[in-house]
Amino acid sequence: MALTRQTMTDEQRKSVALEYLKAYDNGGVTSSGGSILDLFADDAQVYFPKWGLANGKEQIGKLFGEVGSRGKSIRHDYAGFNWIMTHTDLFACEGTSYGEHADGPWRAGVPEWGAGRWCDVFEVRDWLIQRCFIYLDPDYAGKDTARYPWLAGKTE
Repeated sequence: MALTRQTMTDEQRKSVALEYLKAYDNGGVTSSGGSILDLFADDAQVYFPKWGLANGKEQIGKLFGEVGSRGKSIRHDYAGFNWIMTHTDLFACEGTSYGEHADGPWRAGVPEWGAGRWCDVFEVRDWLIQRCFIYLDPDYAGKDTARYPWLAGKTE
């Protein structure tokens, strides 16, 4: 039997990405009570800074488990998202977040140079995330300042 594949609209692709971000905020549980991994294709790829590239659901689960174990809570600021749609499977979402990490709380813009701003590049096809590359500063506590002359000695 041949599989039929229908082209998704930008809004449909965006809804899959939004479900993923909300599930991440909800400890990996989707709005229907499923696993965040259910939103990914079996051979999907996820990139996270300082972790690397995860290939397939098993590695993606490992990535989320290891990265998530350092955080106590996270919330994305949905109202402020900038969606960059291309009318193809590939698109980006830029936004801010806040929460509490093992090293303490963070909020985008506090301090201005600190963590909390991010951009995710998605590839969504057939209602599944094929690729999600996450670009952000994983130094949520803002403690990695000594290596950057313009931040040396700054705490706020």
